[in-house]
Amino acid sequence: MFVTSGGRSFSGSAYAQVWKQARALALTPDQVESPLAARPYDLRHAAVSLWVNAGVHAPEAAERAGHGVDVMLRVYAKCIDGQRDVANQRIEDALAA
Repeated sequence: MFVTSGGRSFSGSAYAQVWKQARALALTPDQVESPLAARPYDLRHAAVSLWVNAGVHAPEAAERAGHGVDVMLRVYAKCIDGQRDVANQRIEDALAA
C-alpha cells in the first residue's frame, strides 16, 4: 500500500518506528506504556472484537476477518465471555415474540 520514493516496500523496522511515534502522539502517556495497540496488527483484533461484541454473527465476522468460523471463535471467544445476560435477554425476547 505504501512505498518509498524509490518504489520499494518499507521495512518492518520503518513501520515499527512510525507506529511508535504515532502511538506517542495519539495516546495518553499511561496508554503508551500499556499494551494498547502495541502493533498495527492489534487494530485488526480490536475490529473483530468490536464486531463480535456488537452482535455480528460468527460466520459474517469470520468472513470479514478472513478466518474460518472455528478459528474466529477460538481466537475471539474471550470477547464473547460475559455476554450471558445479553444472550438470555435475546432468548427471552424471541420466546415472547
